[in-house]
Amino acid sequence: MYRHGYAIAVTNQHEHANTTALEALPLRDNLRGQSPYGAPQLEVQHLLNTNENTHPVPQRVADAIGTAVHEAAASLNRYPDREFTELRQRLAAYVGHGLTQDNIWAANGSNEVLQQVLQAFGGPGRRVLSFPPTYSMYPLLASGTNTEYISGLRGADFTLTPNSAAQQVKETQPDIVFLCSPNNPTGTALGLDVVEAVYEAGQEFNTMVVVDEAYEEFSLDGTQSALTLLPGRERLIISRTMSKAFALAGARLGYLATSPQVTDALRLVRLPYHLSAITQAAANAALKHVDVLLGTVDEIKSQRDRIVDELQQMGLSPAVSDSNFVFFGWFEDAHAVWQGLLDRGVLIRDVGIPHHLRVTAGTAEETTAFLVALREVIAA
Repeated sequence: MYRHGYAIAVTNQHEHANTTALEALPLRDNLRGQSPYGAPQLEVQHLLNTNENTHPVPQRVADAIGTAVHEAAASLNRYPDREFTELRQRLAAYVGHGLTQDNIWAANGSNEVLQQVLQAFGGPGRRVLSFPPTYSMYPLLASGTNTEYISGLRGADFTLTPNSAAQQVKETQPDIVFLCSPNNPTGTALGLDVVEAVYEAGQEFNTMVVVDEAYEEFSLDGTQSALTLLPGRERLIISRTMSKAFALAGARLGYLATSPQVTDALRLVRLPYHLSAITQAAANAALKHVDVLLGTVDEIKSQRDRIVDELQQMGLSPAVSDSNFVFFGWFEDAHAVWQGLLDRGVLIRDVGIPHHLRVTAGTAEETTAFLVALREVIAA
C-alpha cells in the first residue's frame, strides 16, 4: 500500500516536470495551462471516488465475455464491423422506446460519444453551454475540439429551473447544450420540463441538446428519462454508458440515442473502425445478460439511500440522489475531511466545490467502512 502523502508528492513532482517540458512545445493556445482529467489513483482499501460499480462482474457474464473475446481473437487479422450493427441492434433493444439501430451510436466510452458530438456540431467559432457544477469533462472536451465553453448558472442550491435554463440559452445562443441528468457531482436529476424548455429555446438557433444520462439506471422511482422526449425532436441526443450500472467501466463502451440524421452526422467524424472487434464482442456478450448485470442496481440504490439517511443523522446535508453516489456537506474544510478519510483507508472525491464532498455508493461493507471513518473524522 502506498504511503499516501509520498505518493501524492511524487505524482506532483512528475506532473510539474512534464508541464515544464510541455510548455516548450508549440501547443495550441487554448490548451496551455490545462490539466488532464483524472481522479487520484491511489492504492487504498476502499475506492469510492470515481462512481464505479464496485461489485465485480458476475462470473457467468465474465465467462461469456471471455468466450466471445476468444472467438473474436481468431479473426483479428481483419478489421471489425465498421457499423457495429449487432451492437446497435442490441443497444436499441435494451433502450426500448420504439428505437431501432438507426437511432443508436456507440464509441469508446460516453466521453468519446460526447467528443464526436462536439467534433460534428462544435469547433472553431461555435459554442457549447453547460451549467456548473456539472461533469468536469465538458470544458475539457470543448477545449480539445476548439469549441468555446460557456458556463451557465444554477441556483444557490445547485438546481436548474426551466425558465432560467431557457433564458440562458436565448442569451448565449449556443450551438450545443450539455445537460447532465442525474447531474454529476450533485446526483440530482433534471425534470423533463427543463429539457423541453432548453430544446424549445434553442429552436431559433438550431441548437443541439445533449442529455447525459450516464447514471440513469440508478434513478429514483418516478424519475423519467429524456428518451421519452425523442419523438419529433431531431436535435435531441441522449447519452448513456455501460460503465456504471453494467459494471463495465474497463470495457469502455458508451452510446447515445438520437435521430438517424444525427448518427449520420457522427459517421463524418468518427475514426475508421473506431470500435474494435474485442470491444464489440465484449459488449454484445454483456448485453445478452442484461438482467444479471443489472442485478446489483437495487443493492447499490439501497446503499445510496442508507448513506443519505445516516449522513442526515450526523447533521450533514446530503443532496437528493438519482445516481450511485451522494454529494454532501457542510464542512468548514472539506479537503481536511477528505484527507482524514484517506488516512483511514477510504478514498472519496473532493470535487472542488467549497464545503462539499462526493462518495460512491458501493457494497454494504464499503458503505459501513465509509460511515465509520466519517464519524471518526468528525469526532476528531
